Order: sequence, then structure tokens, then C-alpha cells
Amino acid sequence: MPHPRSVVSFLAIALVAPLLHAALAVAPTSLFPAPGAAQACVDTPLRLSFAEPVARGKAGLIRIVDASDGQVVDTIDVAKATDTRTIGGAGGFQVYPVIVDGDEAEVAPHSGRLQYGKSYYVTADAGAFVCGGRPSEAIRGPAAWRFSTKAAGPKPGSARLVVAADGSGDFCTVQAALDFVPAGNDRPVTIFIRKGLYREIVFFAQKNDITLQGESRTGTIIAYANNARFNPSGGNPFEGESPNPAAAHVTGGHIYRRGVLLAHRVQNLSIVNLTIHNLTPYGGSQAEAIILNGTTSAHAILKGLDLYSYQDTLQINGQAYVTNCHFDGDVDFLWGTGPCYFEGCTFRSLHSGRYFTQIRNPASNHGYVFHRCVFEGAPGVKGNYLSRIAPNRFPHSEVVLIDCRLSSAVGPTAWQLKNDNRAPVGDCPNIHFWEYDSRTPDGAAVDMSGRNPHSRRLEMPADEALIRDYSNPVFVLGGWNPLSSPTFGASADTRAG
Repeated sequence: MPHPRSVVSFLAIALVAPLLHAALAVAPTSLFPAPGAAQACVDTPLRLSFAEPVARGKAGLIRIVDASDGQVVDTIDVAKATDTRTIGGAGGFQVYPVIVDGDEAEVAPHSGRLQYGKSYYVTADAGAFVCGGRPSEAIRGPAAWRFSTKAAGPKPGSARLVVAADGSGDFCTVQAALDFVPAGNDRPVTIFIRKGLYREIVFFAQKNDITLQGESRTGTIIAYANNARFNPSGGNPFEGESPNPAAAHVTGGHIYRRGVLLAHRVQNLSIVNLTIHNLTPYGGSQAEAIILNGTTSAHAILKGLDLYSYQDTLQINGQAYVTNCHFDGDVDFLWGTGPCYFEGCTFRSLHSGRYFTQIRNPASNHGYVFHRCVFEGAPGVKGNYLSRIAPNRFPHSEVVLIDCRLSSAVGPTAWQLKNDNRAPVGDCPNIHFWEYDSRTPDGAAVDMSGRNPHSRRLEMPADEALIRDYSNPVFVLGGWNPLSSPTFGASADTRAG
């Protein structure tokens, strides 16, 4: 028979242990949507903030419950590192259902689970998160974290939609605003994105006449760690000398799922005044900030953007005009089939001995042309190539620099023909690695005596016609004048001809 004191001690421990666990558990300092919120977006993420850095727990579920009938409408397993979801009508995207960033955890509900004019409450298992080695406390019952959604969405056919990470707009995510635009749209729609951090992959296809307009170039940020290892599905339907647009349908297997923002077969797209950051770490495979798979008459405009990644920062297969943008990258961080015209942009290489571009245009269109752009590097970076190509695969690769500034990050050879650098000059007659009036940052003429012999220095007056043509975006872009676009205003038609 146990000693009476042993029984008392056991009972004391049994009664006190739950209280000790409760005292050790960590409560969030704030929740989003806030408890009692009455105008939540139907695409709202769930955010839990803590007083110190947070991590995902080893087990735990977050549930969203319809307050009217107690039915669970969505469940997110916090311990599950990844999930497979449909984005923009295309399935098979790998995503992170829970992203922890410092003292905040952001949970992404499945698309379409919340409806307008409804009330919901959220529950979270104890230990779903960990702070400082201590488990998070449970969130239970219909009153602790309850909110209501907006009574109705924007009016169909709205010409302006507002995205706001804080819930003050029509939508909380860029993707939901794009999903609202009907397929095949041909009416101008501006999606205004307020300052904030948007942790999402954005994908849309066959939706036209869209402008994504950031409120702040540095304060409106779309960021995600997406790459070819994380989302390896798809392929490039535009690769090679004879692109096959018929293979590029949105439901087919030839759709990229890597990258942060992907626009597929879209006409008249403008992306203006924001930052897109692919958070994939160095060495993490191909990881674009933007992929445009358009057409040679896509009329795409990128203006006033900051794009950050390491490998393949920007890929454009189709027609685009790019102006006043900044790009960070490492390996082939501008690539695609074009035609593309870059004006007044800055390209910064992050490591030595790497490549700014790899352009794969066919004979039927121009490649990438750079006018009054800057090619530079991070401190200490040197020996980079302006472009590289395998001419046996892409014999019409075209990269032309007109009036550009080149820092010491660009090596003296500047151009590379993969596997063919020793080929006799003239064996690659359709490779256009051309420069006109390349200068150093202080304005001195670049010493081009060490250039790859397959490249060409354009000079006045002998090449006056070529220099004039390649200084004109209308010529490079197949007759389209981007400066007449509403993005630049009605009076911007200054160089049509």
C-alpha cells in the first residue's frame, strides 16, 4: 500500500503539471485578421505574431470553422513543410502553407474556402508553433479568433482593383485579384498594390490588358522562395529555333511553375513600380523573379521595377519593353527569346566570372537590345561576360549594347561562345554580339582590344544605319511603339518611325 505522503505528492504533481504547462506556453501578441474584424477579405492569410522569433511546431493543425454551423472549411497542417495547390487555374504548384519570418507566422488557407458575407473562427492546436523552446498555447472555441468577411466582392468588370496586405483593399493577395479578372479579358484593368509584403507565387494565363501598379517601388514587395528544384514541373515551350505556341496551353505540361510571378500567353501586360524578390538562396537552381511567356506581339511593359534573385532573374519569351529597372543576378540572369528592348536599366552581377545574359531568339525576331543601360557588379566582382550562347543550338542569338556604361565587373573578353570560342571568325555569321560606344562609369571609352573576336564593335559613320535602328525600340520590337502605351501617357510618342 502506498504511503499517504506519496499519494499526496502524486496528486499534487498531477494537478500542478497542467498549470505549469499553461504557464510555459506562449500566446501570440497579435492575430490577423484581428479578433472581431468585420471586413476581412475572402483571400485573407492568417498571421500570428509573437514576442520573439517563432518556428513551426512538430505537430499541430490550424482549422477555419464556419461559425454558422460549426463545419470546418479548411485545415492546415503546420508540421507539413509543403503542400500542392492550384494557382491561377494551373495545378501542381508546390507551396509553403506556413511561412515563418522572424516573430511572425503566416498561414495560407486554400483558395476559395472563405465566402463573402460569412463569419468564421480559427482554432490552433497547442504546440503548433514554438517560441524560445516553448510551445504556443492553443486557440480554442468560437470566440477567441472570430472574424467576418466583406459582404460582397468588387463589382464584376471593375476597371480598378486594390490589393492590400493589411486587408484594407478588395483583396489581400495579388493572386486573388488576378483570379477575379475573367479569362480572355480585353478590358483595361489596373490592379493597384498597396505597400506591404506579399508572400505568394503569382500565376495567370490568357488574361489581357492588365496593369499591376505598385504604390511604392521599394515598399510594395512580392517575395517567395520558388525555383526549379522546388517546382520542377513544366518546361520551356519556346526553346529552340522553332517555338511551338500550340504546346503552351495553360492546362498542358509545358508551363513553368518556378519563379515568383509568371504570366503565360498574356497580351498588353504592364508591371510598374514595385519589387519582386525570389528568396531562393545562392546555388538554389534556376529561380526567376519574373517569367513572361508571351508572344512576339505581347506588348508587355516592365517599368520602374527592382528584381532580385541569383540565377535567371528575368526570363522573357516574347515581346517586351523594359525601362528604368534594376536587376540583381548571378548566372544568365536575363534570358529568353525576345524581342526585348531595355532602356535606362541597371544590371548588377553578384559574383565574378558569371554571365549577364543568355538570349535564345530565333531568326524571325530580334533578341535583347540594351540602350543607355549600366552593367555593374557588387564590390570586388570582375571577369563577367555580357552574354554567352551555344551557337550550334541558337545560331541567331542577338545581344546589342548601344551607349551603355560598363564597370570593371565586365571582363575584357565580354562575350562567350560556348564550345565554339576557337571557331574561325565568320563561322557564326548570325550571332550578333554588338556594342556601340561602350564606356566606363566615369565616361571613358572602354578598351575593347580584348573582346571575343566573334563580337563586333559598331562605329560611326560606317554603322550609322545599324546604330540608328537599334536605338529605336520600334525597330527592335517589330513595329510596336511602347511609348504610345497608356503606361507612358498620350504625349510619350517621341520616337515612332
